[in-house]
Amino acid sequence: MDGTHDGALQQDGDRKRGRWYRFAAFLFLVPAAGILIGVLNRSGAWYAALDKPSFNPPDAVFAPVWTILFLMIAVAGFRTFEAEPRGTTMRLWSLQMILNFAWPPIFFSVYRMDVALGVIVALFAVILAFVWRQWANDRLAATLFIPYAGWVGFATLLNISLLRLN
Repeated sequence: MDGTHDGALQQDGDRKRGRWYRFAAFLFLVPAAGILIGVLNRSGAWYAALDKPSFNPPDAVFAPVWTILFLMIAVAGFRTFEAEPRGTTMRLWSLQMILNFAWPPIFFSVYRMDVALGVIVALFAVILAFVWRQWANDRLAATLFIPYAGWVGFATLLNISLLRLN
């Protein structure tokens, strides 16, 4: 075997290893950031004192649901990044992360349910845009965002109801 072939094999191995490192980074950093945002912006006494709609889930539901969703968001983000790191769909993925992480401090720390409503409506729209754009390119990445869209849609109704009741 010549040295050129060995070099090509080495490059292929380096690419695969880099791909796994990026995958691990997405899988770790997305949920870790979500957990950090949650810890820094707990619901607390203010939220406990609010009048809530009958469909408000118990507080214990939110952490496990968000952990699963953040893992799904991470996989979709990784797949999108690998396909087109500077493309429109990756920008949509990044924008939904910014909006997602902006909502808890606005709602739970600044107590601005009205502004939080604007953020979550924008988040829902960006999630739907991501699904729409990815459907033809990467059906798995798009499908991973469908439960997320459902949860954010539900959270939007909850935000509206809390705003109306309080």
